[in-house]
Amino acid sequence: MSAAREVVVHPDAEVLAQATAARLLVALVDAQSHRAPLHVVLTGGTVGIRTLAAVAASPVRDAVDWTQVHLWWGDERFLPDGDADRNETQARDALLTALADALPAENIHAVPALDTLVTTPEAAAEAYAAELARFAPEGSDVPAFDVLLLGMGPDGHVASLFPEHPALAAQGATTGVHGSPKPPPLRVSLTFDAIRAARQVWVVAAGAEKAPAVASALASDPVETTPAAGALGAERTLWLVDAAAAAQLPAGGPTA
Repeated sequence: MSAAREVVVHPDAEVLAQATAARLLVALVDAQSHRAPLHVVLTGGTVGIRTLAAVAASPVRDAVDWTQVHLWWGDERFLPDGDADRNETQARDALLTALADALPAENIHAVPALDTLVTTPEAAAEAYAAELARFAPEGSDVPAFDVLLLGMGPDGHVASLFPEHPALAAQGATTGVHGSPKPPPLRVSLTFDAIRAARQVWVVAAGAEKAPAVASALASDPVETTPAAGALGAERTLWLVDAAAAAQLPAGGPTA
C-alpha cells in the first residue's frame, strides 16, 4: 500500500469536474489497452454528479468500450428505488441513461434499495457484498477496482464513513450505517478494507468549506476524526481539488 498522495489543484469546481471527467475517460481508454474488464466505483455529491455529466457530454466517451466496464458505488442512501436522493438515481440522470446503448444493464451494480424484501441497511449491505464477491479475484472480497472515486464532506467523511462513527471500524467489504449525521440516517457503504483494495483512489473535493478537512486529511490526521485520511489506493492516491478547497494546504504542498 502506497501512502503517498498526489494533489492536483484546479481553479474552480466546474474546471475540476470537467478535468476529472477527462482524466477518468483517458484512464479507462489506457487501461483497456492491456486488461478487461474494468471496474469503476462512482461517487455522488455535487462535484461527483457534475463529473458524470461531463463524462456524458464528452466525445471521448465513445473511445471507451463500455461493454467491458462495470460500475459500482462507494455508498448509497438506503431509500426506495428511484428516490431522487439516491446516488444511483442521480448517476442515471447524469450519465447512465446517456450510455444506455453502450453500457450493458448487467454491468451496472447498484446497491439494493429499500423495499419489502430488503428492509434494513444490513440486508442491503450483505446483498451488495455478495455481488462484489462475484467479481472479486481469488483471495479478495471485492473486484480489483481500477478507479474508485470518492467525494468528501466538510467533516472529512468519505463514502458513508463519518467521523467517530462505528462504521469506521467495519470489517469485510460493506457495512450498514445507522445514525448518519448527514441525512438520510440509513445508508450502505464500502468499508476501508474495500476502498484500499482499489488500484487507484481519487478523492474529489471543491469549496472553501472543505479546506480544513482537505488539509487535515493530507496531513494524515487520525481517521477517527478525518476519515478521508484513510482513503488510500493500492497503487495511487490522487486528490483532485479546486483552489478554494486547497486554500489551507501548506505552501510546499501536502505533508503526506
